Amino acid sequence: METKSAAEMEAVSDSSMGARIGNVRWTVCAMLFAATTLNYMDRMVLGLLKPTIQHSIGMSELDYAYVVDAFQIAYAVGMLVMGRLIDKVGTRIGYIVVMGLWSLSAMGHALANTVLEFGIARFSLGFGESGNFPVAIKTVAEWFPQKERSLATGIFNSGTNLGAILAPLAVPWVALHYGWHAGFLITGIFSATWVVLWFFFYRKPAEHPRLRPAELEHINEGMTEKLKPGTPWLKLFKYRQTWAFFTGKFLTDPIWWFYLYWLPSFFTTRFHLTLSTLGLPLIVVYTGATVGSIFGGWLPAPFRTVGMPVTRARMAAMLVCALAVVPIYLASYTHTEWTSIGLLSLAAAAHQGWSANLFTTVSDMFPRTEVASVTGIGGTAGAVGGALIASAAGLILQYMHTYAPLFVIAACAYLVAWLCIGLLAPGLKKARIAA
Repeated sequence: METKSAAEMEAVSDSSMGARIGNVRWTVCAMLFAATTLNYMDRMVLGLLKPTIQHSIGMSELDYAYVVDAFQIAYAVGMLVMGRLIDKVGTRIGYIVVMGLWSLSAMGHALANTVLEFGIARFSLGFGESGNFPVAIKTVAEWFPQKERSLATGIFNSGTNLGAILAPLAVPWVALHYGWHAGFLITGIFSATWVVLWFFFYRKPAEHPRLRPAELEHINEGMTEKLKPGTPWLKLFKYRQTWAFFTGKFLTDPIWWFYLYWLPSFFTTRFHLTLSTLGLPLIVVYTGATVGSIFGGWLPAPFRTVGMPVTRARMAAMLVCALAVVPIYLASYTHTEWTSIGLLSLAAAAHQGWSANLFTTVSDMFPRTEVASVTGIGGTAGAVGGALIASAAGLILQYMHTYAPLFVIAACAYLVAWLCIGLLAPGLKKARIAA
């Protein structure tokens, strides 16, 4: 008689357990994935159309940096406001508000014809988009037990990459056929559809009509904190855990912003790609990032299997991701397009794996009532860092005409951030929030 291996028995057990428990939480995760995809499609459009818009309205590299800064400043302010708003009004209403605001702002770019008008549209977009990650991270904290949160975060966070893949496929084609103004309008109908679906489908786990008792019990597994009113966000700065997340975001988010806004320009400048040939390199880079986001969310699992606690496994996974970014410093020195694409793909994948775990440290260290607020604080730090890297990029490219210093910064940022997190919040211990 054939005996099944332990791995086969575990796989069968996991499959039957999933069927018995239910999968409503993964449907919620799929909706977060769709929202994040739309979020990144909207913010990608400007970077894709940068050469065309610069030529059309006479925008310099510094002008472009100022427009990006308008987004980053609004994003920084919005992260604080949106995080607290979402903790107050909840995830259902909160997502409708932020999705509606950013979608209208994205389409509003089609009306802009000067640098100032683009700056105003970008500021409005940044304020609306700032709410996506606080509400998504809070939703994951509400719907998933701690052991599944990094995977769920990795899955929805991979929507950033799908958005970055779909945008190069759709936006250049629309711009070439209907003009660059039309490129800012294409996601509006999808956003409106998502808002309607979210309104009718989404409820908190305890209130959801389709959720089985077994899945609710699974969601609440290991949940020990008692829900209480949220802590005023200024008081959250008393905790080292807040500063750990703040520092991690401040140092590493700017690298992703740099990729988002300057990679199309890098490929155009370095390898003379045009709007019609730019799509494939970006699709490859962001496909790698998609894989990295999901893989990075899963990566703590093998460390747990060798006996590491959840939080130490998370830090080990983040170290792997930080090391994988280091070769990016070579990107400016390669002589072939595809070598550069390979290095950028690895770095983008590592960033998203890092990001999936960094986001999850918030729910590791804080009770659910504080998750959106702390995420908002970290998002503000990342946006401020993004504004600084935008200004630096504008100055470096305007006067030095090279991307090399920017890629050196990218290579070092994650290891420095990992060390800072380890020093500020050893073991990712829970913050003792006063009643």
